[in-house]
Amino acid sequence: MAQRVLVTDHAWELDIEREILAAAGAELIVAPPGGEQALAAASAATDAILTNWRPVPAAVLEAATSCLAVVRYGVGLDNIDVAAASRLGIVVANVPGFCADEVAEHALALMLALQRRVVRFADQTRSGGWDHLAFGPMRRVRGQVLGIVGLGRIGRAVAERAAGLGMTVLGLARPEGSGPAPPGVALASLADLLARSDVLTLHVPLTDATRGLIGAAELAAMKPGALLVNTSRGAVVDGGALVDALRRGHLGGAALDVLAREPPAPSDPLLALDQVIVTPHAAAFSIESTLELQRRAAASVVAVLGGVRPAHVVNPEVLRSPALRATALSAA
Repeated sequence: MAQRVLVTDHAWELDIEREILAAAGAELIVAPPGGEQALAAASAATDAILTNWRPVPAAVLEAATSCLAVVRYGVGLDNIDVAAASRLGIVVANVPGFCADEVAEHALALMLALQRRVVRFADQTRSGGWDHLAFGPMRRVRGQVLGIVGLGRIGRAVAERAAGLGMTVLGLARPEGSGPAPPGVALASLADLLARSDVLTLHVPLTDATRGLIGAAELAAMKPGALLVNTSRGAVVDGGALVDALRRGHLGGAALDVLAREPPAPSDPLLALDQVIVTPHAAAFSIESTLELQRRAAASVVAVLGGVRPAHVVNPEVLRSPALRATALSAA
């Protein structure tokens, strides 16, 4: 009997996954829509789970009694109960780095759009206006200070591109230390980043430590007129505090590809602010990144089903657990 791989949700055609899994003797099935109970029922007889945004809580994992692995289409893991997976002996893997170029490009596009008032000028001309002074003075980007919170693959890609624009680049130094700074980046504390940055851009995962990382105190500590760009996770920023800082004029603007609630309610006050740009969690997407994501996620599933450790295990402690279901995983 062929092994079964459940896809909880997807935003693309699944031909690539079907081809890769079929070559390994596995069958791909798509979960029906519905809530936790529907997904738990669909998971009951599956050997692995591929998931994008749909929540995979403990109840679903407990129902998936033959599941060896859960693989996230992407990097963030806030939709998967990783602790429950580890307890149950299920390997959890993700696909880091698949969209580093895209997110870095999107973050800088948002920054430049804010700096050059691109969206506001476009809306003005579309409405019949023609006034290059309508939205106040603009500054040259070269020579400005860019503060990067998060120096993983994406943060480093942003740093490389920002240096090409002639910006001075600061990166957040981790308290425990993380080796030398990337070329062209000066490490600084969060307090220094807030005080010195003309633009602050966020590139951290959502964890207990980063939830609400940029709150009222941090926004107040930013330079007057500074810009905030967030392409990481919406809950890293206190949305209410951000609205207040923008309304008071302390910040010059914000550009957000992520929100705490997605999609936002039509009444979300951020959507009513002229100095805010919101895009629909689109930073990661390109033809190339999506194809890479599909191939690498499917390859991780095939690895576990074939007794091989996948490339990026996010709960490595499970590999040493007596509960591990995919026993004797070998190195690739």
